[in-house]
Amino acid sequence: MSLCFVASAALPSFTGETPMLLSPQLPLFSLSALMPPMKARRAAISRKTAETKIAVRLNLDGTGRSHINTGIPFFDHMLTLFAKHAVVDLQLQCDGDLDVDAHHTVEDCGIALGAAFAAALGDKRGIRRYGFGFHPKNPFTGEAYVPMDECLARCVVDFSGRPHLVWRGMNEFSQKKISELDRNQDASSAFRFGLAREFFQAFANEARCNLHLELLYGDEPHHIVEALFKAFARAADAARRHDPRIAGQVPSTKGKL
Repeated sequence: MSLCFVASAALPSFTGETPMLLSPQLPLFSLSALMPPMKARRAAISRKTAETKIAVRLNLDGTGRSHINTGIPFFDHMLTLFAKHAVVDLQLQCDGDLDVDAHHTVEDCGIALGAAFAAALGDKRGIRRYGFGFHPKNPFTGEAYVPMDECLARCVVDFSGRPHLVWRGMNEFSQKKISELDRNQDASSAFRFGLAREFFQAFANEARCNLHLELLYGDEPHHIVEALFKAFARAADAARRHDPRIAGQVPSTKGKL
C-alpha cells in the first residue's frame, strides 16, 4: 500500500474560518491504492411508442439533482423526491397520451427508468446489490423504512437480475372508487395506487430486480404514495452503492447477475 505525505500547507477556507494546517508527520492514504478507479455509472435512454415519447438521463453517482416533466404534476413530485432521496441525478421528459389517461405515461416512465438503472449498473461489480431494512423489532433504524406522518412504508430491493414485484398492504386502496370531490381536491387520489403499482412493476421488469413494497399502516393517499417512493429511493440508494470490500467482484456466487 502506498502512502503519500504533504508538507505543511494552508487549505483554502470555504467558511471564513482560520485555514487548517496539515502536518508533514501525518500520512495520508492514497485512495487509488485502496480500490480501483470507479467508472462513471450513467445511462441515457430514449423510448418512443404510439402512446409515449420518453427521454431519460441518469447518473447513479449524482447528488440528487433532477429535472422532471411527465405532464402529471403529482408524478413529477414523486420522481423528484425519488432522485433526491436516492441521491441520483435524473432528467426525465415524457410526452404521453394524457388525453386518454395517465396509465401509459406512468407505466412507460417506469420502463424507461428501470432500463436506465440496468444500463448504468452494468455488470454490477462491487455494488452492495441489496437495499435492505432492519430487524422487525427495531423499526426506527432501517434504511428502507420511511415514515410519512401516520404512514409507515417498507421497501426492500435486490438487483438480482430476476424481476419480481411484491405489493402488500395496499389492495384495498388500489380499487378505491374516486369520488368527484377526491378528484378535484387531491391529485394523489386521482393518481391512484393502481398507477403507482404499474410504475413499480414496470421498473422491476426492466431493472431486473426483486422489489418488495409494503404499507405497514396509514390511510392518507398522498402520504402513502410519498412514503412508498421515498422508501424505494432509500432502498435503491443502499443497493447501488459500491462496497470497497468487494471492489471489482460480482456480488453473487454464480459470478454473474
